[in-house]
Amino acid sequence: MTKTQQGDRLDPATVIRAGLDLLDEKGLDAVTTRAVADRLGVRINTVQWHVKTKARMIELMADAVIGEIPLTDLPADPADRARELARRFRRGLLSHRDGAALVVGTYAAEPGTLRFAEALVEALLKCGLGDREAAWTSWAVVYFALGLTQEEQAVDQRPLGDILARAISGTTHPALHRVAGHLAPGAFEERFEFGVDAILGGR
Repeated sequence: MTKTQQGDRLDPATVIRAGLDLLDEKGLDAVTTRAVADRLGVRINTVQWHVKTKARMIELMADAVIGEIPLTDLPADPADRARELARRFRRGLLSHRDGAALVVGTYAAEPGTLRFAEALVEALLKCGLGDREAAWTSWAVVYFALGLTQEEQAVDQRPLGDILARAISGTTHPALHRVAGHLAPGAFEERFEFGVDAILGGR
């Protein structure tokens, strides 16, 4: 994104887009209101006028990521629809560098997030779940997807396989040692499908 030219109108959407571009280029740690202001060629207080604080900017960026998830052409069967929404949620997170880390910890009651949540909860209700079970199952799907995707996006930064190999002993950790080959990072697609199936069961 080029710097804002004199006379160009700066609005919250432009600020959030600049933040997402910065996220994709440099990662979440580099995203600050000052860095976004520098990217747009404006003063920091101009950015803060639109997003107030870094925390609010991150929240709006997270909502923008979730808002990119397509909700069209979903399966008619509610169980298949819930699974497809879970897959699209994961793909949405993976479409941005540190996408899962961005969304974790935000609670954006914003249009994009609410549209996705409505679609997922509606599918679960149509599977025959009660109100509480549908709500809590939706959280379980989201939390699982966030956690696994955050691991997937950080795997190159943390040599978890080497750490496990050094830490796990057949003598002191016989159960972990037995399954160690399945604990190392990798097979994220298969692990995701396994987890979603475990959460949704036969629904």
